[in-house]
Amino acid sequence: MNILIKSAKIIDPLHQKTSNKPKDILIENGFISKISDVIKERATDTIIELENLHVSPGWFDSSVSFGEPGYEDRETISNGLKVAAQSGFTAIGLNPNTNPVLDTNTAISFIRSKADGNIVDLHPIGALTIKSEGQDLSELFDMKNAGAIAFGDYQKSISNPNLLKIALQYAQNFDGLVFSFPQENKIAGKGVVNEGVNATLLGLKGIPALAEELQIARDVFILEYTEGKLHIPTISTAKSVSLIKEAKKKGLDISCSVAIHNLLLDDSSLKEFDTHYKLLPPLRTKEDSNALIEGVKDGTIDFVTSDHNPLNIEHKNTEFEHALYGSIGLESAFGALNSILDLDIAIKLLTNGKKRFKIASTGIKEGEKANLSLFDPDFNYTFGKNNITSSSKNSAFLGSVLKGKVYGVIANNQLVLNN
Repeated sequence: MNILIKSAKIIDPLHQKTSNKPKDILIENGFISKISDVIKERATDTIIELENLHVSPGWFDSSVSFGEPGYEDRETISNGLKVAAQSGFTAIGLNPNTNPVLDTNTAISFIRSKADGNIVDLHPIGALTIKSEGQDLSELFDMKNAGAIAFGDYQKSISNPNLLKIALQYAQNFDGLVFSFPQENKIAGKGVVNEGVNATLLGLKGIPALAEELQIARDVFILEYTEGKLHIPTISTAKSVSLIKEAKKKGLDISCSVAIHNLLLDDSSLKEFDTHYKLLPPLRTKEDSNALIEGVKDGTIDFVTSDHNPLNIEHKNTEFEHALYGSIGLESAFGALNSILDLDIAIKLLTNGKKRFKIASTGIKEGEKANLSLFDPDFNYTFGKNNITSSSKNSAFLGSVLKGKVYGVIANNQLVLNN
C-alpha cells in the first residue's frame, strides 16, 4: 500500500521535532520513503488530505481491558482493537482481567493470536499471581517468553509484602516489569469514593488517600531492598506524586502512570450518585488533580493511560455501592488530555510508555516504519454516546467538552480512517 499524506504538521517527541510548516509524507509498503514540502501525487497513491492535519508517532495505552475471553459481552478483542485504532492508538497493553485470567503462557499466546495481522499491536500483561488471587506467583518467565510485557493483577493490590519482594527478585532474572496496584485494602476498607466532604454529604464510605500512599511507601522500601523493576499504575494523590519523585531521586527503577480521568475530574462530580464516576482509584480532590497535572508536566509521572474498562449496563445501572468500578476511555483519551495540556506534552505522554515496556518506537523520518497517529488538535466538541464505538458505553466523560479529533492511524502497512 502506498499512502501520501498531504500538508501535515509533524509532532515527534522521539526526535524532538515539531514542524510548524506542513509537510507531505510518502509511505510505500509500510515505510516512510519521503518527507518534503510538496510531493507529487501518483495514480497508485492513497491520498490523505484533511483539515488541520497533524501526525505523530503512534500512541500507546498501557492499561486497556476488553473482556474476551469470558466477558465478550463487555467487549471483544476484534472490536476493541478497532476502537483503539479509531481513537489514535497503534499499540495497547491488555490487562489480564479476563475469564480465565491471563496467568499462563498458553493464555498469553491465545490472546496474541487473536490480534494477529491487526493494525493495532496487542501486548498482553500477564497476571502476577495465579488467578489474580494474590497467593502464588504465576508462570512469569514462561509468560514473558510467550510475549507478556509486564506482570500485574489488574486493580488488585499485593497484600503480602513478601510476595512482592519475591516477584521483584525473581523477575530480575529476565528483566521483567512488575506492577503493584497502589491500595492498602485494610485502610480502604469498604470505601467506594474518595474520603472527604463530598463522601460525607452523600453518605458514602470513603477510601482515604492514605490507603494509596501507605502502599506506595511500602512498595518503594521493598523496591530499594530488591533493586528490582517496578511500575505503579494509576496513582491519584498529591502525596503519591511526592513519594514517586523521591524514589526516582534515589535512583530506583520505578515508573508510574495516571488515568486521564484523574487529571480532569475530581470528587465534586459525584453529586448525583452517577455510577459512571465510580472509579478505582477514586476521583480525588481538585488539589490532587492539580498535583497530578504538575507531575506529568515535570516528568515524575511517566505516561498516561485511558484505563479503558468496558462494563455491561447492569453493572453500572444499579445502586452506587453495588456498581462495579471502571470507565471506558479510549475514545475520549486524546480530546480529554489535549484539553488541559500543551499539545507537545500530550503527545509525549501518549508515546512515552513504549520505552518502559521495551516496545519498538519509531519516529517520523525517512526510512522508518510508518507507525502514525493522525489528528486535529484544535477541534472542540461535546463528548456523547455518538462518539462511542465501544460495545459498552460506561464513560466518565459523557457530556464533557473535549478538544481534539482523531482522524485515524497508519501502522503495520494498514490504514484506518474515521468516517
